[in-house]
Order: sequence, then structure tokens, then C-alpha cells
Amino acid sequence: MTPTPASTPVPRLDAIGLVVSDMAASLAFYRALGVPVPADADTAPHAEATLPGGARILWDTEETVRSYDPGWTRPQGGGRIGLAFLCASPAEVDAAYESLVAAGYRGHLKPWDAVWGQRYAVVLDPDGCEVSLFASAA
Repeated sequence: MTPTPASTPVPRLDAIGLVVSDMAASLAFYRALGVPVPADADTAPHAEATLPGGARILWDTEETVRSYDPGWTRPQGGGRIGLAFLCASPAEVDAAYESLVAAGYRGHLKPWDAVWGQRYAVVLDPDGCEVSLFASAA
């Protein structure tokens, strides 16, 4: 890849978009993680939340995506993209995982001390996207 000249504008990652089968179920999951999703977004075809630092998460229903991309089909399998949420401590990783699982969300990997020096766990959102919870083990 050729380096971009300094005078050429470079795109900046601004948002992560998720396509969801059930808007209310997906937003409830991300609210449980502390994402500030607007209260009136559950029945909307599109929703957004701005995270600390300015990046955004966008949600669109499958119907919304098909409105501009009629050939879109639901992906099969998983693991292609995941979101990772930094927790304040290893205990917070454990507590967040247990809270989500107790609320009925699917745990994928129970909390463990990873060889790379973090307390780590993975839960699945309502559409099967992997959501990692992690904190420095130190």
C-alpha cells in the first residue's frame, strides 16, 4: 500500500454500524452495558448512541438495510466483527458478565485470566455478535 500524502484528507473512523433483527432487544442489551441509547429508539428503524470519546454505535433494522440494499441477506455464522468494552477492573468484568447472563443474554466465554494480561469474557448480543468485556489483570 502506498502511503497517503500529508495533504490528502484521510477518513476517520466515526461509527460502528450493526444490523439488527429486533431493535428493542438489541438496544436493551447495549443499555445493560451502559451505552447511552435514547429511550425512544426501541421502535425506530435507525438508532445511534455517542460513546465517550466521540465514536458512535449505529443500529439499523434488517428492513431498513433492505430498503436501500434489496439484495442484503442476514449473515450466517459469527465471529466476523466484535465489540470490546473496557471495564474498570477484573471484578467488573466478572460482574458485567454475570449480570448480562442473569438477564438472559448468552454467555460465550466465561471470565478468565488471559495469557495477554487481561481478565476477559465474551457475551453474545441478541443477533449473535460477540461482545468482549475486558480489564487489565494488574
